[in-house]
Amino acid sequence: MNIFVLVKQVPDTETRIKTSGAAIDESGVKWIVSPFDEHALEEALRQKEKTGATVTAVSLGPDRAVEALRTAYALGVDKAVLLKDDTYNVLDVSYAAAALAAYLKDAGADLILSGHVAIDSQSSMVPAMIAQHLGFPNINNAIELGIDGSKVTVKREIEGGTATMESNGPAVVTASKGLNEPRYPSLKGIMAAKKKQIETVDAASLGVTAPKLDVASLEPPPPRPPGRIIEGDSVNTKAAELVKALREEVKVI
Repeated sequence: MNIFVLVKQVPDTETRIKTSGAAIDESGVKWIVSPFDEHALEEALRQKEKTGATVTAVSLGPDRAVEALRTAYALGVDKAVLLKDDTYNVLDVSYAAAALAAYLKDAGADLILSGHVAIDSQSSMVPAMIAQHLGFPNINNAIELGIDGSKVTVKREIEGGTATMESNGPAVVTASKGLNEPRYPSLKGIMAAKKKQIETVDAASLGVTAPKLDVASLEPPPPRPPGRIIEGDSVNTKAAELVKALREEVKVI
Protein backbone atom coordinates (compact mmCIF):
# COMPACT_ATOMS: atom_id res chain seq x y z
CA MET A 1 0.00 0.00 0.00
CA ASN A 2 1.19 3.49 -0.86
CA ILE A 3 0.14 6.17 1.61
CA PHE A 4 0.74 9.83 0.78
CA VAL A 5 0.57 12.46 3.50
CA LEU A 6 0.07 16.14 2.70
CA VAL A 7 2.41 18.12 4.93
CA LYS A 8 1.96 21.87 5.12
CA GLN A 9 4.50 24.24 6.63
CA VAL A 10 2.84 26.99 8.69
CA PRO A 11 3.94 29.70 11.14
CA ASP A 12 4.16 28.56 14.74
CA THR A 13 1.03 29.46 16.68
CA GLU A 14 3.11 31.54 19.09
CA THR A 15 4.80 33.55 16.34
CA ARG A 16 3.74 37.16 16.06
CA ILE A 17 2.71 37.76 12.47
CA LYS A 18 3.48 41.09 10.82
CA THR A 19 2.40 42.10 7.35
CA SER A 20 4.50 43.66 4.62
CA GLY A 21 2.44 44.90 1.70
CA ALA A 22 0.54 41.95 0.22
CA ALA A 23 2.43 39.28 2.18
CA ILE A 24 3.52 38.47 5.70
CA ASP A 25 6.94 39.55 6.90
CA GLU A 26 8.75 36.22 7.28
CA SER A 27 11.70 37.63 9.23
CA GLY A 28 11.75 36.04 12.66
CA VAL A 29 8.91 33.63 11.87
CA LYS A 30 9.30 30.11 13.26
CA TRP A 31 7.89 27.51 10.86
CA ILE A 32 6.36 24.18 11.88
CA VAL A 33 4.32 21.33 10.45
CA SER A 34 0.63 22.21 10.66
CA PRO A 35 -0.53 20.46 13.88
CA PHE A 36 -3.38 18.50 12.29
CA ASP A 37 -0.97 17.24 9.62
CA GLU A 38 1.06 15.78 12.49
CA HIS A 39 -1.92 13.55 13.27
CA ALA A 40 -2.08 12.51 9.60
CA LEU A 41 1.65 11.66 9.66
CA GLU A 42 1.26 9.67 12.86
CA GLU A 43 -1.63 7.66 11.43
CA ALA A 44 0.31 6.91 8.25
CA LEU A 45 3.26 5.67 10.31
CA ARG A 46 0.98 3.47 12.43
CA GLN A 47 -0.49 1.95 9.28
CA LYS A 48 3.06 1.41 8.01
CA GLU A 49 3.90 -0.48 11.21
CA LYS A 50 0.74 -2.61 10.86
CA THR A 51 0.75 -3.33 7.15
CA GLY A 52 4.22 -2.52 5.83
CA ALA A 53 2.85 0.36 3.76
CA THR A 54 5.16 2.86 2.09
CA VAL A 55 4.67 6.42 3.35
CA THR A 56 5.47 9.49 1.26
CA ALA A 57 5.24 13.05 2.57
CA VAL A 58 4.37 15.74 0.03
CA SER A 59 4.56 19.49 0.54
CA LEU A 60 3.80 22.43 -1.76
CA GLY A 61 5.71 25.66 -1.22
CA PRO A 62 9.04 27.46 -1.45
CA ASP A 63 12.44 26.06 -0.50
CA ARG A 64 11.87 26.58 3.23
CA ALA A 65 9.17 23.87 3.14
CA VAL A 66 11.96 21.28 3.11
CA GLU A 67 12.17 21.84 6.88
CA ALA A 68 8.71 20.35 7.28
CA LEU A 69 9.71 17.41 5.10
CA ARG A 70 12.85 16.88 7.19
CA THR A 71 10.55 16.61 10.20
CA ALA A 72 8.50 14.00 8.36
CA TYR A 73 11.69 12.06 7.58
CA ALA A 74 12.74 12.26 11.23
CA LEU A 75 9.41 10.74 12.24
CA GLY A 76 9.86 7.81 9.87
CA VAL A 77 8.38 8.40 6.40
CA ASP A 78 10.02 6.58 3.50
CA LYS A 79 10.10 9.39 0.97
CA ALA A 80 9.63 13.16 0.86
CA VAL A 81 8.64 15.30 -2.13
CA LEU A 82 8.64 19.09 -2.44
CA LEU A 83 6.46 20.65 -5.12
CA LYS A 84 8.54 23.80 -5.36
CA ASP A 85 6.70 27.06 -6.01
CA ASP A 86 8.35 30.28 -4.85
CA THR A 87 5.13 32.21 -5.57
CA TYR A 88 2.97 29.89 -3.46
CA ASN A 89 0.12 31.71 -1.73
CA VAL A 90 -1.43 29.88 1.23
CA LEU A 91 -4.81 31.52 0.55
CA ASP A 92 -4.97 30.18 -3.01
CA VAL A 93 -6.66 26.87 -2.19
CA SER A 94 -7.83 26.28 -5.77
CA TYR A 95 -4.31 26.36 -7.18
CA ALA A 96 -2.88 24.38 -4.24
CA ALA A 97 -5.42 21.59 -4.72
CA ALA A 98 -4.88 21.51 -8.50
CA ALA A 99 -1.08 21.35 -8.14
CA LEU A 100 -1.14 18.62 -5.49
CA ALA A 101 -3.72 16.62 -7.46
CA ALA A 102 -1.63 16.93 -10.63
CA TYR A 103 1.31 15.31 -8.83
CA LEU A 104 -0.76 12.68 -7.03
CA LYS A 105 -2.66 11.68 -10.16
CA ASP A 106 0.08 9.35 -11.40
CA ALA A 107 1.80 8.68 -8.06
CA GLY A 108 -0.04 5.43 -7.36
CA ALA A 109 -1.62 6.54 -4.11
CA ASP A 110 -3.85 4.01 -2.31
CA LEU A 111 -4.60 6.45 0.51
CA ILE A 112 -4.07 10.19 0.89
CA LEU A 113 -4.01 11.61 4.42
CA SER A 114 -3.92 15.20 5.63
CA GLY A 115 -4.99 17.28 8.58
CA HIS A 116 -8.60 18.34 8.42
CA VAL A 117 -7.58 22.01 8.51
CA ALA A 118 -4.36 24.02 8.17
CA ILE A 119 -3.89 26.54 10.96
CA ASP A 120 -2.81 29.37 8.64
CA SER A 121 -5.50 29.50 5.94
CA GLN A 122 -8.17 27.71 8.03
CA SER A 123 -10.03 26.77 4.85
CA SER A 124 -10.42 22.96 5.18
CA MET A 125 -10.97 22.94 1.41
CA VAL A 126 -7.80 21.57 -0.17
CA PRO A 127 -8.21 17.83 0.67
CA ALA A 128 -11.82 17.79 -0.57
CA MET A 129 -10.83 19.62 -3.75
CA ILE A 130 -7.99 17.14 -4.35
CA ALA A 131 -10.48 14.28 -3.98
CA GLN A 132 -12.72 16.00 -6.52
CA HIS A 133 -9.86 16.41 -9.00
CA LEU A 134 -8.86 12.76 -8.65
CA GLY A 135 -12.34 11.29 -8.46
CA PHE A 136 -11.57 9.77 -5.04
CA PRO A 137 -14.01 9.48 -2.12
CA ASN A 138 -13.33 11.96 0.68
CA ILE A 139 -13.95 11.37 4.41
CA ASN A 140 -13.23 14.19 6.87
CA ASN A 141 -12.55 14.53 10.62
CA ALA A 142 -11.38 10.95 11.19
CA ILE A 143 -10.97 9.84 14.79
CA GLU A 144 -10.42 6.16 13.90
CA LEU A 145 -9.01 4.62 10.72
CA GLY A 146 -9.01 0.99 9.65
CA ILE A 147 -7.61 -0.52 6.46
CA ASP A 148 -8.56 -3.99 5.22
CA GLY A 149 -7.16 -4.62 1.78
CA SER A 150 -8.61 -1.91 -0.43
CA LYS A 151 -11.40 -1.05 2.03
CA VAL A 152 -11.04 2.00 4.24
CA THR A 153 -13.20 2.30 7.37
CA VAL A 154 -13.33 5.65 9.14
CA LYS A 155 -15.08 6.77 12.30
CA ARG A 156 -15.57 10.49 12.03
CA GLU A 157 -16.86 13.28 14.19
CA ILE A 158 -20.25 14.75 13.37
CA GLU A 159 -22.37 17.23 15.25
CA GLY A 160 -23.64 15.53 18.38
CA GLY A 161 -21.79 12.25 17.90
CA THR A 162 -19.82 10.05 15.50
CA ALA A 163 -20.49 8.23 12.25
CA THR A 164 -18.70 5.23 10.72
CA MET A 165 -18.12 5.29 6.98
CA GLU A 166 -16.62 2.77 4.59
CA SER A 167 -15.16 3.23 1.15
CA ASN A 168 -13.07 1.35 -1.34
CA GLY A 169 -9.72 2.98 -1.93
CA PRO A 170 -8.03 5.00 -3.09
CA ALA A 171 -9.50 7.66 -0.82
CA VAL A 172 -8.68 11.03 0.76
CA VAL A 173 -9.06 11.06 4.56
CA THR A 174 -8.48 14.03 6.85
CA ALA A 175 -7.35 13.66 10.44
CA SER A 176 -9.01 15.16 13.48
CA LYS A 177 -7.21 15.80 16.75
CA GLY A 178 -8.77 12.72 18.36
CA LEU A 179 -7.29 10.33 15.80
CA ASN A 180 -4.06 9.70 17.73
CA GLU A 181 -1.26 11.19 19.78
CA PRO A 182 1.60 12.23 17.45
CA ARG A 183 5.03 10.90 18.31
CA TYR A 184 8.15 13.02 18.74
CA PRO A 185 11.09 12.51 16.39
CA SER A 186 14.03 10.71 17.95
CA LEU A 187 17.53 12.19 17.98
CA LYS A 188 18.62 9.35 15.69
CA GLY A 189 15.75 10.17 13.32
CA ILE A 190 16.60 13.87 13.31
CA MET A 191 20.24 13.22 12.49
CA ALA A 192 19.35 10.71 9.77
CA ALA A 193 16.79 13.09 8.23
CA LYS A 194 19.52 15.65 7.52
CA LYS A 195 21.15 13.27 5.05
CA LYS A 196 18.07 11.97 3.29
CA GLN A 197 17.19 13.09 -0.20
CA ILE A 198 14.12 15.22 -0.82
CA GLU A 199 12.75 14.90 -4.33
CA THR A 200 12.05 18.35 -5.76
CA VAL A 201 9.46 18.84 -8.48
CA ASP A 202 9.03 22.22 -10.15
CA ALA A 203 5.34 22.99 -9.65
CA ALA A 204 5.33 24.79 -13.01
CA SER A 205 6.13 21.47 -14.73
CA LEU A 206 2.86 19.92 -13.53
CA GLY A 207 0.86 21.74 -16.21
CA VAL A 208 -1.66 23.23 -13.80
CA THR A 209 -3.91 25.73 -15.54
CA ALA A 210 -5.94 26.82 -12.50
CA PRO A 211 -6.05 30.64 -12.21
CA LYS A 212 -3.95 31.97 -9.38
CA LEU A 213 -5.27 34.21 -6.65
CA ASP A 214 -3.52 37.56 -6.23
CA VAL A 215 -3.57 39.22 -2.80
CA ALA A 216 -3.88 42.97 -3.17
CA SER A 217 -3.08 43.81 0.45
CA LEU A 218 -2.93 42.43 3.96
CA GLU A 219 -3.65 44.36 7.12
CA PRO A 220 -4.33 43.48 10.76
CA PRO A 221 -7.89 43.67 12.05
CA PRO A 222 -8.93 47.00 13.62
CA PRO A 223 -8.29 47.25 17.36
CA ARG A 224 -11.15 46.13 19.53
CA PRO A 225 -12.98 49.10 21.06
CA PRO A 226 -12.65 49.46 24.83
CA GLY A 227 -15.24 47.82 27.05
CA ARG A 228 -18.00 49.81 28.67
CA ILE A 229 -19.45 49.44 32.13
CA ILE A 230 -23.18 50.04 32.45
CA GLU A 231 -23.80 52.25 35.47
CA GLY A 232 -26.98 52.28 37.56
CA ASP A 233 -28.34 52.23 41.07
CA SER A 234 -30.06 48.85 40.69
CA VAL A 235 -30.08 45.74 38.54
CA ASN A 236 -33.27 46.89 36.82
CA THR A 237 -31.75 50.26 35.96
CA LYS A 238 -28.62 48.62 34.55
CA ALA A 239 -30.70 46.16 32.53
CA ALA A 240 -32.81 48.96 31.07
CA GLU A 241 -29.69 50.93 30.16
CA LEU A 242 -28.12 47.85 28.54
CA VAL A 243 -31.22 47.20 26.43
CA LYS A 244 -31.28 50.86 25.37
CA ALA A 245 -27.62 50.72 24.31
CA LEU A 246 -28.15 47.51 22.35
CA ARG A 247 -31.15 48.98 20.55
CA GLU A 248 -29.96 52.55 19.88
CA GLU A 249 -26.18 52.28 19.70
CA VAL A 250 -25.30 48.75 18.63
CA LYS A 251 -28.63 48.25 16.82
CA VAL A 252 -28.81 44.50 17.42
CA ILE A 253 -32.36 44.47 18.84
